[in-house]
Amino acid sequence: MVAKALNLSGHLEGGFYRRTYQADDYATLSTEKGERFILTSIFYMLTRESPIGHFHLNKSDIVHYYHIGDPIRYTLIYPDGKLEQVIMGSDVSKGELLQLTVKGGIWKSSELLPGDYGYGLISEAVAPGFDYADMILGTNVLLKDKFPQHWHIMEPLIQEQAIKHPTTR
Repeated sequence: MVAKALNLSGHLEGGFYRRTYQADDYATLSTEKGERFILTSIFYMLTRESPIGHFHLNKSDIVHYYHIGDPIRYTLIYPDGKLEQVIMGSDVSKGELLQLTVKGGIWKSSELLPGDYGYGLISEAVAPGFDYADMILGTNVLLKDKFPQHWHIMEPLIQEQAIKHPTTR
């Protein structure tokens, strides 16, 4: 399986990942929550067994790069309540995206769409570099209160139980 070949581990938001890069040869950035690498990157994979990257919010900007497998739909909710859904995949003639930028402060979830492979693989470049202290997992209470108009779309994409964030460094 691809996840094993890439040495991916389970991610707390769903799916599988492995950090592939951190800019540790460069000075770090000072943020309100501590020092951060200027850039980090990961492989991220959704599979039939773990098809959802549950709603979460990051403080950093993230550029997603589609690689292989089945398409992945991203649901984005902007601070003003606007909802947008986009599909990352290889069929650009159908409007699928090879690259997607999600600015910090936008709620996002991802879900594997049906296809022939049973997985979808992307990479993410995060600046300033990812740290769990800069991520909030969406909860039913938080997101239903904040965006009630989108509840019917959000509900299946929210992780039901809170998971403690590991430390990044």
